[in-house]
Amino acid sequence: MPDQSRIYLDHAATTPIIPAARAVMAEAMVHWANPSSPHQEGRAARFALEEARQRIAAALNWDGEVILTSGASEAIALGLRGTAAVSSAVEHDAVLAVAGPYRLPVGAGGQVDIGAITGEARFAVQSVNNETGIIQPMAEIAAAVRNVGGIFFADCSQSAGKLPLPDADMIAVSAHKLGGPPGMGALLVRNLGLLFPTGGQEQGYRRGTENLPAAIGFATALEAGFAWMEDAVRLRKILEAAVVECGGIVVASESNRLATIGSYRMPGVAASSQLINFDMAGIAVSAGSACSSGTLKTSHVLGAMGWDDKSASEVIRVSFGAATNDADITRFIDVWRSISVRAKAA
Repeated sequence: MPDQSRIYLDHAATTPIIPAARAVMAEAMVHWANPSSPHQEGRAARFALEEARQRIAAALNWDGEVILTSGASEAIALGLRGTAAVSSAVEHDAVLAVAGPYRLPVGAGGQVDIGAITGEARFAVQSVNNETGIIQPMAEIAAAVRNVGGIFFADCSQSAGKLPLPDADMIAVSAHKLGGPPGMGALLVRNLGLLFPTGGQEQGYRRGTENLPAAIGFATALEAGFAWMEDAVRLRKILEAAVVECGGIVVASESNRLATIGSYRMPGVAASSQLINFDMAGIAVSAGSACSSGTLKTSHVLGAMGWDDKSASEVIRVSFGAATNDADITRFIDVWRSISVRAKAA
Protein backbone atom coordinates (compact mmCIF):
# COMPACT_ATOMS: atom_id res chain seq x y z
CA MET A 1 0.00 0.00 0.00
CA PRO A 2 1.29 3.51 -0.80
CA ASP A 3 2.20 5.76 2.11
CA GLN A 4 -0.86 8.00 2.45
CA SER A 5 1.18 10.63 4.30
CA ARG A 6 3.32 11.31 1.23
CA ILE A 7 2.49 13.81 -1.51
CA TYR A 8 3.06 12.76 -5.11
CA LEU A 9 3.86 15.64 -7.50
CA ASP A 10 5.59 13.72 -10.28
CA HIS A 11 2.64 12.84 -12.51
CA ALA A 12 4.52 13.78 -15.71
CA ALA A 13 6.75 10.78 -15.02
CA THR A 14 3.78 8.50 -14.43
CA THR A 15 0.39 8.89 -12.84
CA PRO A 16 -1.51 6.23 -10.88
CA ILE A 17 -3.88 3.94 -12.76
CA ILE A 18 -7.42 5.20 -12.21
CA PRO A 19 -9.76 2.80 -10.33
CA ALA A 20 -12.02 2.25 -13.36
CA ALA A 21 -9.06 1.14 -15.48
CA ARG A 22 -7.80 -1.19 -12.76
CA ALA A 23 -11.22 -2.78 -12.47
CA VAL A 24 -11.68 -3.51 -16.18
CA MET A 25 -8.12 -4.81 -16.46
CA ALA A 26 -8.72 -7.23 -13.58
CA GLU A 27 -11.87 -8.48 -15.30
CA ALA A 28 -10.03 -8.81 -18.63
CA MET A 29 -7.33 -10.91 -16.98
CA VAL A 30 -9.94 -13.37 -15.77
CA HIS A 31 -11.10 -13.98 -19.35
CA TRP A 32 -7.66 -13.66 -20.95
CA ALA A 33 -6.77 -15.50 -24.15
CA ASN A 34 -4.29 -14.84 -26.95
CA PRO A 35 -6.04 -12.61 -29.53
CA SER A 36 -4.04 -14.30 -32.30
CA SER A 37 -5.36 -17.78 -31.49
CA PRO A 38 -7.98 -19.19 -33.89
CA HIS A 39 -10.14 -20.93 -31.26
CA GLN A 40 -13.29 -19.49 -29.70
CA GLU A 41 -11.48 -17.97 -26.73
CA GLY A 42 -8.92 -16.36 -29.03
CA ARG A 43 -11.62 -14.99 -31.30
CA ALA A 44 -13.40 -13.46 -28.31
CA ALA A 45 -10.13 -11.86 -27.20
CA ARG A 46 -9.57 -10.53 -30.72
CA PHE A 47 -13.04 -8.98 -30.73
CA ALA A 48 -12.36 -7.32 -27.35
CA LEU A 49 -8.98 -6.04 -28.57
CA GLU A 50 -10.43 -4.47 -31.69
CA GLU A 51 -13.22 -2.93 -29.65
CA ALA A 52 -10.61 -1.38 -27.32
CA ARG A 53 -8.69 -0.09 -30.33
CA GLN A 54 -11.84 1.59 -31.66
CA ARG A 55 -12.55 3.11 -28.25
CA ILE A 56 -9.02 4.55 -28.04
CA ALA A 57 -9.40 6.10 -31.49
CA ALA A 58 -12.84 7.51 -30.67
CA ALA A 59 -11.71 8.97 -27.33
CA LEU A 60 -8.84 10.73 -29.10
CA ASN A 61 -11.03 11.77 -32.05
CA TRP A 62 -8.64 9.95 -34.41
CA ASP A 63 -9.88 8.55 -37.72
CA GLY A 64 -6.66 6.88 -38.85
CA GLU A 65 -4.90 3.63 -37.94
CA VAL A 66 -4.03 2.69 -34.34
CA ILE A 67 -0.96 0.49 -33.81
CA LEU A 68 -0.88 -0.68 -30.18
CA THR A 69 2.60 -0.65 -28.62
CA SER A 70 4.33 -1.13 -25.28
CA GLY A 71 4.38 2.64 -24.77
CA ALA A 72 5.30 5.93 -26.38
CA SER A 73 9.01 5.06 -26.67
CA GLU A 74 8.22 2.07 -28.88
CA ALA A 75 5.71 4.11 -30.86
CA ILE A 76 8.41 6.71 -31.47
CA ALA A 77 10.88 4.06 -32.57
CA LEU A 78 8.34 2.54 -34.99
CA GLY A 79 7.47 5.90 -36.52
CA LEU A 80 10.99 7.28 -36.87
CA ARG A 81 13.06 4.14 -37.43
CA GLY A 82 15.57 4.45 -40.26
CA THR A 83 14.42 7.90 -41.39
CA ALA A 84 17.09 10.34 -40.09
CA ALA A 85 14.20 12.44 -38.84
CA VAL A 86 14.68 16.09 -37.94
CA SER A 87 13.65 16.72 -34.34
CA SER A 88 13.41 19.82 -32.20
CA ALA A 89 16.25 20.49 -29.75
CA VAL A 90 13.93 19.97 -26.78
CA GLU A 91 12.57 16.52 -27.57
CA HIS A 92 12.37 13.61 -25.15
CA ASP A 93 15.42 11.33 -25.12
CA ALA A 94 13.33 8.60 -26.78
CA VAL A 95 13.08 10.81 -29.88
CA LEU A 96 16.67 12.03 -29.83
CA ALA A 97 17.87 8.42 -29.65
CA VAL A 98 16.36 7.51 -33.03
CA ALA A 99 16.23 10.84 -34.90
CA GLY A 100 18.94 12.20 -37.15
CA PRO A 101 21.63 14.66 -36.00
CA TYR A 102 19.93 17.89 -37.10
CA ARG A 103 17.85 19.73 -34.47
CA LEU A 104 15.29 22.48 -34.95
CA PRO A 105 16.34 25.31 -32.60
CA VAL A 106 14.02 26.86 -30.03
CA GLY A 107 13.83 30.35 -28.60
CA ALA A 108 14.16 31.40 -24.96
CA GLY A 109 10.46 30.59 -24.52
CA GLY A 110 11.06 27.00 -25.61
CA GLN A 111 9.04 27.11 -28.82
CA VAL A 112 10.36 25.79 -32.13
CA ASP A 113 11.82 28.19 -34.69
CA ILE A 114 9.33 27.46 -37.45
CA GLY A 115 11.52 29.21 -40.01
CA ALA A 116 14.08 26.41 -39.55
CA ILE A 117 11.67 23.86 -41.02
CA THR A 118 13.10 23.40 -44.49
CA GLY A 119 13.64 20.50 -46.85
CA GLU A 120 11.57 17.40 -47.44
CA ALA A 121 12.05 15.34 -44.28
CA ARG A 122 10.28 13.64 -41.38
CA PHE A 123 9.95 16.23 -38.59
CA ALA A 124 9.40 15.19 -34.97
CA VAL A 125 8.07 17.67 -32.42
CA GLN A 126 6.70 17.13 -28.92
CA SER A 127 3.28 18.70 -28.41
CA VAL A 128 3.93 19.45 -24.73
CA ASN A 129 7.43 19.39 -23.31
CA ASN A 130 7.76 16.83 -20.54
CA GLU A 131 10.13 18.99 -18.47
CA THR A 132 8.67 22.48 -18.78
CA GLY A 133 5.06 21.97 -19.89
CA ILE A 134 5.60 24.34 -22.83
CA ILE A 135 2.99 23.84 -25.56
CA GLN A 136 4.30 24.00 -29.11
CA PRO A 137 2.28 25.83 -31.83
CA MET A 138 1.43 22.54 -33.49
CA ALA A 139 -0.94 23.95 -36.13
CA GLU A 140 1.73 26.33 -37.40
CA ILE A 141 4.38 23.61 -37.30
CA ALA A 142 2.13 21.21 -39.22
CA ALA A 143 1.50 23.84 -41.90
CA ALA A 144 5.23 24.55 -42.22
CA VAL A 145 6.04 20.84 -42.55
CA ARG A 146 3.37 20.39 -45.22
CA ASN A 147 4.65 23.46 -47.11
CA VAL A 148 8.06 21.81 -47.55
CA GLY A 149 6.57 18.41 -48.45
CA GLY A 150 7.60 16.82 -45.16
CA ILE A 151 6.04 14.27 -42.82
CA PHE A 152 4.93 15.47 -39.39
CA PHE A 153 5.48 13.20 -36.35
CA ALA A 154 4.01 14.46 -33.06
CA ASP A 155 4.94 13.11 -29.64
CA CYS A 156 1.77 13.62 -27.62
CA SER A 157 2.76 11.56 -24.59
CA GLN A 158 2.05 14.42 -22.19
CA SER A 159 -0.88 16.02 -24.01
CA ALA A 160 -3.06 13.16 -25.29
CA GLY A 161 -6.55 13.46 -23.86
CA LYS A 162 -5.74 16.82 -22.26
CA LEU A 163 -5.38 18.76 -25.51
CA PRO A 164 -6.80 18.04 -28.99
CA LEU A 165 -4.50 15.97 -31.17
CA PRO A 166 -2.54 17.99 -33.74
CA ASP A 167 -2.94 17.56 -37.49
CA ALA A 168 -0.01 15.17 -37.79
CA ASP A 169 0.81 12.20 -40.00
CA MET A 170 1.90 10.10 -37.00
CA ILE A 171 1.33 10.56 -33.29
CA ALA A 172 2.81 8.74 -30.28
CA VAL A 173 0.65 8.39 -27.16
CA SER A 174 1.21 6.75 -23.78
CA ALA A 175 -1.31 5.18 -21.39
CA HIS A 176 0.56 5.58 -18.10
CA LYS A 177 0.74 9.38 -18.44
CA LEU A 178 -3.06 9.68 -18.27
CA GLY A 179 -4.28 7.13 -15.76
CA GLY A 180 -3.93 4.00 -17.86
CA PRO A 181 -1.54 1.09 -17.31
CA PRO A 182 2.23 1.13 -17.80
CA GLY A 183 3.55 -0.85 -20.73
CA MET A 184 0.84 0.36 -23.11
CA GLY A 185 0.73 3.05 -25.78
CA ALA A 186 -0.05 3.54 -29.41
CA LEU A 187 1.25 4.91 -32.67
CA LEU A 188 -1.51 6.72 -34.52
CA VAL A 189 -0.87 6.68 -38.28
CA ARG A 190 -2.62 8.32 -41.22
CA ASN A 191 -0.95 6.11 -43.81
CA LEU A 192 0.57 2.72 -42.98
CA GLY A 193 2.86 3.18 -45.96
CA LEU A 194 4.91 5.54 -43.78
CA LEU A 195 6.01 2.59 -41.63
CA PHE A 196 8.51 -0.20 -42.21
CA PRO A 197 6.81 -3.61 -41.75
CA THR A 198 8.62 -6.12 -39.54
CA GLY A 199 6.07 -8.94 -39.54
CA GLY A 200 4.14 -10.31 -36.61
CA GLN A 201 1.14 -8.73 -34.94
CA GLU A 202 -0.45 -5.30 -35.32
CA GLN A 203 -0.92 -5.62 -39.08
CA GLY A 204 2.69 -6.72 -39.42
CA TYR A 205 4.24 -3.64 -37.82
CA ARG A 206 4.94 -4.99 -34.33
CA ARG A 207 5.90 -8.43 -33.05
CA GLY A 208 4.60 -9.76 -29.75
CA THR A 209 1.38 -11.00 -28.18
CA GLU A 210 -1.13 -8.18 -27.86
CA ASN A 211 -1.72 -6.92 -24.32
CA LEU A 212 -5.50 -7.07 -24.23
CA PRO A 213 -6.04 -6.14 -20.54
CA ALA A 214 -3.80 -3.09 -20.91
CA ALA A 215 -5.54 -2.00 -24.12
CA ILE A 216 -8.90 -2.11 -22.36
CA GLY A 217 -7.43 -0.18 -19.42
CA PHE A 218 -6.02 2.43 -21.80
CA ALA A 219 -9.40 2.94 -23.48
CA THR A 220 -11.15 3.23 -20.12
CA ALA A 221 -8.67 5.81 -18.81
CA LEU A 222 -9.10 7.95 -21.91
CA GLU A 223 -12.89 7.80 -21.69
CA ALA A 224 -12.82 8.93 -18.05
CA GLY A 225 -11.79 12.38 -19.23
CA PHE A 226 -9.83 15.19 -17.60
CA ALA A 227 -12.36 17.52 -16.00
CA TRP A 228 -9.88 18.02 -13.15
CA MET A 229 -7.57 19.99 -15.48
CA GLU A 230 -9.49 23.17 -14.65
CA ASP A 231 -8.50 22.83 -11.01
CA ALA A 232 -4.88 22.22 -12.01
CA VAL A 233 -4.82 25.69 -13.57
CA ARG A 234 -5.87 27.23 -10.25
CA LEU A 235 -3.46 25.18 -8.17
CA ARG A 236 -0.47 25.98 -10.35
CA LYS A 237 -1.20 29.70 -10.13
CA ILE A 238 -1.10 29.44 -6.34
CA LEU A 239 2.14 27.46 -6.41
CA GLU A 240 3.90 29.76 -8.86
CA ALA A 241 2.92 32.93 -7.02
CA ALA A 242 4.47 31.49 -3.87
CA VAL A 243 7.63 30.35 -5.68
CA VAL A 244 8.18 33.85 -7.06
CA GLU A 245 7.45 35.40 -3.66
CA CYS A 246 10.22 33.22 -2.19
CA GLY A 247 12.72 34.35 -4.82
CA GLY A 248 12.28 31.40 -7.13
CA ILE A 249 12.08 31.54 -10.91
CA VAL A 250 9.33 30.02 -13.06
CA VAL A 251 10.77 28.47 -16.20
CA ALA A 252 9.17 29.96 -19.34
CA SER A 253 6.60 31.83 -17.29
CA GLU A 254 5.46 33.82 -20.34
CA SER A 255 5.06 30.78 -22.59
CA ASN A 256 1.88 28.85 -23.26
CA ARG A 257 2.17 25.89 -20.88
CA LEU A 258 0.07 22.86 -19.95
CA ALA A 259 -1.40 23.37 -16.48
CA THR A 260 -0.14 20.05 -15.12
CA ILE A 261 3.61 20.67 -15.54
CA GLY A 262 5.86 23.40 -14.18
CA SER A 263 9.61 23.82 -13.71
CA TYR A 264 11.12 26.07 -11.06
CA ARG A 265 14.57 27.30 -10.21
CA MET A 266 15.66 27.80 -6.62
CA PRO A 267 18.78 30.00 -6.98
CA GLY A 268 21.75 28.74 -5.03
CA VAL A 269 20.36 25.25 -4.33
CA ALA A 270 21.22 22.29 -6.57
CA ALA A 271 18.27 20.32 -7.86
CA SER A 272 19.78 17.14 -6.39
CA SER A 273 19.76 18.73 -2.94
CA GLN A 274 16.20 19.94 -3.41
CA LEU A 275 15.02 16.46 -4.41
CA ILE A 276 16.55 14.96 -1.27
CA ASN A 277 14.98 17.60 0.97
CA PHE A 278 11.56 17.30 -0.64
CA ASP A 279 11.72 13.50 -0.45
CA MET A 280 12.67 13.60 3.22
CA ALA A 281 9.69 15.91 3.77
CA GLY A 282 7.42 13.34 2.10
CA ILE A 283 7.04 15.02 -1.29
CA ALA A 284 7.91 13.38 -4.62
CA VAL A 285 9.12 15.75 -7.36
CA SER A 286 11.76 15.36 -10.06
CA ALA A 287 14.55 17.17 -11.86
CA GLY A 288 13.76 17.23 -15.57
CA SER A 289 12.72 14.02 -17.28
CA ALA A 290 12.28 10.97 -15.07
CA CYS A 291 14.07 8.96 -17.76
CA SER A 292 17.29 10.92 -17.18
CA SER A 293 16.95 12.61 -13.78
CA GLY A 294 19.00 9.88 -12.12
CA THR A 295 22.01 10.71 -14.30
CA LEU A 296 22.44 14.22 -12.81
CA LYS A 297 23.29 15.55 -16.25
CA THR A 298 22.30 19.07 -17.24
CA SER A 299 18.91 19.29 -18.94
CA HIS A 300 19.32 19.51 -22.72
CA VAL A 301 15.90 21.19 -22.81
CA LEU A 302 16.98 24.11 -20.63
CA GLY A 303 20.31 24.26 -22.46
CA ALA A 304 18.51 24.62 -25.80
CA MET A 305 16.48 27.46 -24.27
CA GLY A 306 19.67 29.33 -23.40
CA TRP A 307 20.06 28.41 -19.73
CA ASP A 308 23.63 28.08 -18.44
CA ASP A 309 24.64 24.86 -16.70
CA LYS A 310 24.59 26.26 -13.16
CA SER A 311 21.13 27.79 -13.46
CA ALA A 312 19.75 24.69 -15.15
CA SER A 313 21.16 22.51 -12.38
CA GLU A 314 18.95 24.35 -9.86
CA VAL A 315 15.64 23.55 -11.58
CA ILE A 316 13.09 20.97 -10.43
CA ARG A 317 9.85 19.82 -12.05
CA VAL A 318 6.47 19.70 -10.32
CA SER A 319 3.60 17.94 -12.08
CA PHE A 320 -0.04 17.56 -11.04
CA GLY A 321 -2.56 14.75 -11.32
CA ALA A 322 -6.26 14.18 -10.74
CA ALA A 323 -5.84 13.80 -6.98
CA THR A 324 -3.61 16.85 -6.42
CA ASN A 325 -5.30 19.25 -4.00
CA ASP A 326 -4.85 22.51 -2.10
CA ALA A 327 -3.29 20.79 0.91
CA ASP A 328 -0.62 19.24 -1.33
CA ILE A 329 0.30 22.63 -2.79
CA THR A 330 0.33 24.30 0.63
CA ARG A 331 2.69 21.63 1.93
CA PHE A 332 4.95 21.94 -1.11
CA ILE A 333 5.14 25.71 -0.67
CA ASP A 334 6.01 25.33 3.01
CA VAL A 335 8.87 22.96 2.21
CA TRP A 336 10.09 25.11 -0.71
CA ARG A 337 10.15 28.16 1.58
CA SER A 338 12.02 26.22 4.29
CA ILE A 339 14.70 24.96 1.89
CA SER A 340 15.12 28.43 0.38
CA VAL A 341 15.41 30.16 3.78
CA ARG A 342 18.03 27.67 4.99
CA ALA A 343 20.02 28.14 1.78
CA LYS A 344 20.01 31.92 2.13
CA ALA A 345 21.10 31.70 5.75
CA ALA A 346 23.97 29.31 5.02
